Amino acid sequence: MQIALRQLFLDFLSAIVFLLLYALTNSLAIATGLAVAVSVAQVAIAKMRGQHVDAMQWLVLGLVLVLGAVTLITHDSRFIMIKPSLVHGAIGIVMLRPGWMGRYLPKVATENLSQRFIINAGYCWAALMFVLAIANVIVATSFGFRVWGWFVSVGLIGAKLVAFFIQYAIMRMAVRKRRAAASQTA
Repeated sequence: MQIALRQLFLDFLSAIVFLLLYALTNSLAIATGLAVAVSVAQVAIAKMRGQHVDAMQWLVLGLVLVLGAVTLITHDSRFIMIKPSLVHGAIGIVMLRPGWMGRYLPKVATENLSQRFIINAGYCWAALMFVLAIANVIVATSFGFRVWGWFVSVGLIGAKLVAFFIQYAIMRMAVRKRRAAASQTA
């Protein structure tokens, strides 16, 4: 669980930085600039350490650069509000790639769960991202910035946390069941 939480935190660090700095400073330039810097630094550090940069990390970097530039150019609050839908949609598309979830799972899970199980769990995450993208569009176009801010801060993050803990519980039960069956046959 610690591996997955750490990886999720790192994947969303630039978004967290943006939201925190924008809430504290009310400055798009500062929040966007530092979010871009964090994302670039994450990829640069991984490369300097000789680590593999996963597709999700490249996606986050690309989204931060492109959407950050559009944010700075437009200064349009509606675009800022729609941006999470673009991000969630793009992440959902990447999550349709079988096997993406492997880097988030501990060894005990990958050794005891079938590839089909893991791939289907990844598809569930992709579906969640698409649902959250649609929900964000609805909230962004139906309510003001304050309501949207709460939705993004509590609703989107809360939905992912709930999904994470449900998945953790299901995978933990599946691993225990598999290990119990293996110990009975041995």
